[in-house]
Amino acid sequence: MTPGALLLPQYSDLELAINTLVTEFHKAADDGPTMNTTQFQTMISNQLPGFAKTVENEDGLGQVLQQMGVQSGQNISFENFWALINKQAVQLFGTTHKEKSIKCGCMLQ
Repeated sequence: MTPGALLLPQYSDLELAINTLVTEFHKAADDGPTMNTTQFQTMISNQLPGFAKTVENEDGLGQVLQQMGVQSGQNISFENFWALINKQAVQLFGTTHKEKSIKCGCMLQ
């Protein structure tokens, strides 16, 4: 080991993924606790390009915000964002998992 080198803890892929979700949310929200719809749309187009077409127009954006539990005129919290991540994870699992007999029932209540 090089003198003066820091020993960084080894994080799992899952821990790194969670950190990325939190970091990207706060970056998009300019380090605030919530983000507006413009910030949200920008983050989605940059970080979830496969989903970005869904929120390109007002109708699609409105539907997504409603599914996330965002009231009209309200900013998007991390809790709202997490609801979207949950939905996307379940959909992605369903489309990518080879064994169709395995179903994901991981939806939040």
